[in-house]
Amino acid sequence: MKPKRAEVFFLPYQKAWIQDRARLRICQKSRQVGLSYADSYDSVRKAAALPGRDVWVMSRDETQARQYIRYCKHWARILDRAARDFQEWLFTDTCKPVQVQVLAFASRGTVYALSSNPDAIVGKTGHVKLDEFALHKDQRTLYAVAKPVIQWGGTLSVISTHRGAGTVFNSLIQDIQYRGNPMGWSLHTIPIQQAVAQGLVARIQARRAQGGEMGPFETPEEWIARQRSECIDEEQWLQEYCCVPADETTAFLSYDLITGCEETDCLRPAGYLATAPGPLYLGVDVARKDDLCVFDVGELAGDVMWDRLRLELAGRSFSEIEAELRSLLSLRRLQRACIDATGLGAQLAEQARERFGSKVEPITFTSAIKEELAYGLRSDFEARRLRVPRDEKLRADLRGIRKEVTQAGHVRFAGESSDSHCDRFWAKALRQHALRRRPRAGARVV
Repeated sequence: MKPKRAEVFFLPYQKAWIQDRARLRICQKSRQVGLSYADSYDSVRKAAALPGRDVWVMSRDETQARQYIRYCKHWARILDRAARDFQEWLFTDTCKPVQVQVLAFASRGTVYALSSNPDAIVGKTGHVKLDEFALHKDQRTLYAVAKPVIQWGGTLSVISTHRGAGTVFNSLIQDIQYRGNPMGWSLHTIPIQQAVAQGLVARIQARRAQGGEMGPFETPEEWIARQRSECIDEEQWLQEYCCVPADETTAFLSYDLITGCEETDCLRPAGYLATAPGPLYLGVDVARKDDLCVFDVGELAGDVMWDRLRLELAGRSFSEIEAELRSLLSLRRLQRACIDATGLGAQLAEQARERFGSKVEPITFTSAIKEELAYGLRSDFEARRLRVPRDEKLRADLRGIRKEVTQAGHVRFAGESSDSHCDRFWAKALRQHALRRRPRAGARVV
């Protein structure tokens, strides 16, 4: 295809993939950015060239294999390459037949597209494409079988959206990014933001118009915002669109724990707190420049703490943060507050303690304290002693915390979401700590 014509068919990230001549290529990508469409052109070019070489495309199922061959037929027509389309059956070592979609060229090179059964390509030679690799049930075996296929010449291409952090696919990505890339992969990363910046939305709208679909015009920013709003939660958005793998196995709080405590009728207007019938508790995670300063207020009803107010202050001055804190601490029903007294928070907590007395407990974050706070919050989720709103940002922070063990055997808690360092998690953990440390019956609260 001539360069000018390539501009018509492919966006920059698609062209970068097609033009990559590396022996080992790997791509982590967003959903539906047209990479399989571009890769099918690459397959036709490889198979139709002289001397032709076979291309083995391992799709996640037979439907995707048929779609891939349809793409290949499209490019064969555009490139004016004679090709014959048919189906055949391959027999594996276990004599189990596998249906294969075939596009054969006059060059004697052939594109074979089949569901990703590792046994089907044992003993074959040529190029290999592992499409949606992370979705395969036995990635390790598939890779072990696919790699020798290119030994006598050919390339290995791995394409996928993430499916959790514990996959072989993510392990390959981690090797490239953090372990010196020992295998020598050529890595392509295509989050949705990059695809949109390079023209994806305009391409989608043009395709819809050609098909006669009517709909409101969306700017790229509006289109991205809509895609994000249609995700169930932040983790789905990050994994399916932003190339950030989800890790259920190492998440400190599981989905089940969080969703088991979610309620639609939680948060209240700020004015409600002045007349709240139940005792109130406050947790404050302090930050001013880079992170959120989060105020989390809960109301105790029986033995269950209900989220009532969450204030998130970003880039505010110290005096503004202090004024908000003073207003909340002055509430008649506020029983106790735990305030992050680390760094910037030290002065804020000290001044609050001087003015409001034992109602305020400054908390200096150490590894031991953070462990106590984190496990205390998880215990409350496990016992369903709190109710939280269905809120994507909160859920992302709660899911974002990871428990890590250092080489010295020490436990530490770390994590971040799209707009914070899990500040909402720590504010809520401080609030629950305030409840557990409340004065005993008969004790005087200043």
